[in-house]
Amino acid sequence: MRQETWQKYSEWPLVAAAFIFLAAYSVLVIAEPPEPYAAALAFVMGSTWIAFGIDYIVKLLLAPHRGRWFVRHPLDLLMVVLPVARPLRLLRPFTLRRVMERAPGTAIRTRVMAYVMVSAILLIYTVAVSVLHFEKSAPNANITTMGDSLWWAIVTITTIGYGDYYPVTAPGRWAAAALMISGFAVLSMVTAAVSSWLVESVTAATLARKKPDDQIGSEELARLTAQINRLHEQLARGLGESDRGPAEEERKEPR
Repeated sequence: MRQETWQKYSEWPLVAAAFIFLAAYSVLVIAEPPEPYAAALAFVMGSTWIAFGIDYIVKLLLAPHRGRWFVRHPLDLLMVVLPVARPLRLLRPFTLRRVMERAPGTAIRTRVMAYVMVSAILLIYTVAVSVLHFEKSAPNANITTMGDSLWWAIVTITTIGYGDYYPVTAPGRWAAAALMISGFAVLSMVTAAVSSWLVESVTAATLARKKPDDQIGSEELARLTAQINRLHEQLARGLGESDRGPAEEERKEPR
């Protein structure tokens, strides 16, 4: 209960911290400002590290089963250890489970697609900035501008990989591996959402084509039933008249 209370009040401040970190990191890597601006940006990034570290320690201490919580929340630890993972905190208030709650099928697919697209854009930009940070000063580097890094990130997450740009440093290659794995996950979610939409569309079209035939069949069955009822009534009247006929004729004969 105390951990949930802490998470409730710390969620959005940490989202703001992640946004501030991403902005400061982008300016520091792309613009390369001189001193004392670079030192100020580094201080801002260090402050976000302190905020994420405090959040992680408090959550771990408030967890009823600390070992279990530690194993089940690797992303929280990753945000503390790896600064480039902190922008992913921007997606935490909109987890996929919350996106899919209390929504019909079409709304779920729309939300999932929007969530996946936002996640992909954030992931592409974050990895592009981090790879540029690692690569631009490396010997024999071919990713030296933000445009090159964004192009490389886009073709990598879509699993195309032209090979015109590639990281040459170890941190850059680790970032590339993470981006490729994330790309498979993103494409899988998009494929699942589109497949679900196609299945539902085909099913709806099939039912729409069958509905007139079913309606005609019901009308034909009702007409045949009415005819059978009328025949049954006529037969019943005919049998009744045949039973009364001889008795009435005997009463009509003079004695």
